[in-house]
Amino acid sequence: MNDFLIVGGGVIGMMMARTLSDSGADVTIVDKNELCRESSWAGGGIVSPLYPWRYRAEITALASWSQGFYPKLAQELLAETGIDPEFRPGGLLMLRVADEEDALAWAEKHHRPLTRVGKDFIYQTETNIVPDKEQAIWMPEVGSIRNPRLGKALKRSLELRDNVRILEGVEVKGIREMDGHAIGVETANSVLSAGKVIVTSGAWSGQVLKGILPDLPVQPVRGQMLVYKAEPGLVDRVVMLDGRYVIPRNDGRILVGSTLEYAGFDKQTTEEAKADLMASAESILPALKDLAVEHHWCGLRPGSPDGVPFIGEVPGLKKLYINAGHFRNGLVLAPAATQLLCNQLLGQEPIIDPEPYLPEKRLQEADDGVMI
Repeated sequence: MNDFLIVGGGVIGMMMARTLSDSGADVTIVDKNELCRESSWAGGGIVSPLYPWRYRAEITALASWSQGFYPKLAQELLAETGIDPEFRPGGLLMLRVADEEDALAWAEKHHRPLTRVGKDFIYQTETNIVPDKEQAIWMPEVGSIRNPRLGKALKRSLELRDNVRILEGVEVKGIREMDGHAIGVETANSVLSAGKVIVTSGAWSGQVLKGILPDLPVQPVRGQMLVYKAEPGLVDRVVMLDGRYVIPRNDGRILVGSTLEYAGFDKQTTEEAKADLMASAESILPALKDLAVEHHWCGLRPGSPDGVPFIGEVPGLKKLYINAGHFRNGLVLAPAATQLLCNQLLGQEPIIDPEPYLPEKRLQEADDGVMI
């Protein structure tokens, strides 16, 4: 029997497996598909909340703890696995922000380097963006990571560990319980036993827990994206305009995102969204009009009513835990969300106050109509 069984192999599930295995525990991670093939693969890899001042304090607390985590992790994974997750520093340039004063007040309160910049700075920083922008918000600490490569590196890191078992293509049908405790999970062909079970299944977490938490307010939210293949240097950092963004990769590819659609578990892309994303991309980088879209795809985010994740033991069944509902900020919040739950699992002092994220408290908020 394993010490820990993790259901869901995205970035959060794999980070948890890596952290728990570092403690000496035996860990199994199981996924119905391949590891890191859902929202962790499909996102853009910006390692900051978009417009961070618009989020609740609970998001800020997790994001602040996670700040600066990825450069070191990328170096560690490259040395350990030979796979470069391609962390890119460089900052985030937001070309039009309606609530600039709120942004500046948030930055002052939380001691974050966010400033208002003018035209000279904008075009010295990014020469190829759309002309005639007079003012922007600049966040120099923000970077991006190439999330599919991050997923490959994390998976390889787990494969190199003797105390981690990876099960892919295995769908969990339900939680196995005895005397009020989770003792493992049931699959189509077997029972997997463990001392503690952790659900990190993203948008599918509600399905995994449907017999335990039938009203878990985590639902799929579709996000469509596309990518262009350009020469390196057309854009060097993340640039945003009116909620849409372009993200450069080291090989010249430029990601564009993203839509926000409540369409259930439908993972079909649409021509309407493609045209809308192309228009947004060209409004930031006019040169993209001369390039063809290389690929158009979508993923399903684990939406929650206010973006605050569920992190902790599931009420009503001991030794069953959840880490899900990170909405648009799964990659951003993953380091802190992982560490916070591992603190609980290993009996350690928590990195931040765990109470705001505990499932029992979050579900009570939902019942009381507090969530917004």
